Amino acid sequence: ITAKAAVIFVTLQYNVTIPATEEQSAETVSLYYYGIKDLATIFFYMLVAIIIHAIIQEYVLDKINRKMHFSKTKHSKFNESGQLSAFYLFSCVWGTSILVSENYISDPTSLWRDYPHALIPFQMKFFYILQLAYWFHAFPELYFQKTKKEDIFRQIVYIGLYLFHIAGAYLLNLTHLGLVLLVLHYFVEFLFHISRLFYFSDERYQKGFSLWAVLFVLGRLLTLILSVLTFGFGLARAEDQQLDFSTGNFNILAVRISVLASICMTQAFMMWKFINFQLRRWREHSSSQPQTVKKKFITAKGKTSRKERENGINGTVTSNGADSPRNRKDKSS
Repeated sequence: ITAKAAVIFVTLQYNVTIPATEEQSAETVSLYYYGIKDLATIFFYMLVAIIIHAIIQEYVLDKINRKMHFSKTKHSKFNESGQLSAFYLFSCVWGTSILVSENYISDPTSLWRDYPHALIPFQMKFFYILQLAYWFHAFPELYFQKTKKEDIFRQIVYIGLYLFHIAGAYLLNLTHLGLVLLVLHYFVEFLFHISRLFYFSDERYQKGFSLWAVLFVLGRLLTLILSVLTFGFGLARAEDQQLDFSTGNFNILAVRISVLASICMTQAFMMWKFINFQLRRWREHSSSQPQTVKKKFITAKGKTSRKERENGINGTVTSNGADSPRNRKDKSS
């Protein structure tokens, strides 16, 4: 009885079957567009993401935490990095396979060619549905993971930025560009969180952070370059530049400027946070060095040789006059 309703939650909706042609392919192709029913699918897979999150937490992360005996601060950060590193790795591998299968890497013009990309293949739509479902599931996880009050605002901003950009790429039919930028960003973030996991296991492992710092800056630059090429060069020269909701065409000047400004502001915000983080680490490192040198200097200054200590003791005894010849003479007299 509930099968018809369950289908809306489990399977992808709004599919279109394109008949086979001699020029394109010998088989029929099923493509998808988005609609209001996608909210039900996102809700269902959000519940699935909560279950998978709990499985990883209980059977992997909690067991490692019990062995390592982390403090409360390290415990929460280790759980965060463990969950995100698993998600980023999964998304990077899946996203890269889509890029290779659809030839987006070999042909960069596919980012803006044939826009609007209203009809997308099954893997592309399922990828975006799962991305939105995962980041929506992060809101109830703030309660389940008992996040500290001082960290809730940071987490909400973090989650909101992901949802804003992923949903924007999905609704504005910029799925090609969004997929490339997501894979690029997820790879850099995966390197950061996996480096933090190794750092928690042994604080000597810090080379991963240096590599992440370089790739972080390169990732921001590459994101800006691809965005400017897509909106300032590709879509700006397209023939059809009229707003049309029926075909999903949003290629107008106001939308292009708004999307490009949003991407640039986000990248600038991330770079600002990154520079502040690096400066704070540099100040802490530089302030700890003089204290270490001072301690070594005081320790070296306080040490005296054995001969000097013996001479100092003899001199003290002699100066006190306890065993001097004069005192012995006075005592005998």
